[in-house]
Amino acid sequence: MTGRAKVASERQRLDATFQRAIKVGADAELLSDFAKYLCVLVSGFLEQAIIELLLEHVRNQSQPSVLRHVNGRLRQFTTANAQRIQDILGSFDPDWRQDLGGYLVDERKAAVDSVVNLRHTIAHGQYVGVTLAGVKAYYAQVKDVVDHIADLCDPV
Repeated sequence: MTGRAKVASERQRLDATFQRAIKVGADAELLSDFAKYLCVLVSGFLEQAIIELLLEHVRNQSQPSVLRHVNGRLRQFTTANAQRIQDILGSFDPDWRQDLGGYLVDERKAAVDSVVNLRHTIAHGQYVGVTLAGVKAYYAQVKDVVDHIADLCDPV
């Protein structure tokens, strides 16, 4: 499973995790812990979706040796904030950078950057006041960004 299919599968897994979190109930501390966990997962989903969509583009456009090289380079991609996403897509196609620059604005840019910043803060053991509703809102924006990137890298 590759490209859009793999991203869709990962999205389903993440959606199911959000559904389980919602069923936790009204325990505020437990919901806060789940929100932190989901924030890390959403950030990871964003990174892995970008990698997989770019790899699918290379699979469709290049020789196996090029795919192996790009795969090695893309596996080093981390911290998928708005600027780094534009940079990596722009390294494939300058038009993608421009398109994404016009798309990653306002709420979408804020959601992408926030989820990455929160992940780093959580990973370094610092307190974050993130709520399940906040992470869910970020996730909705992240899914839109991933869909847009999919349309750039792997048009249907």
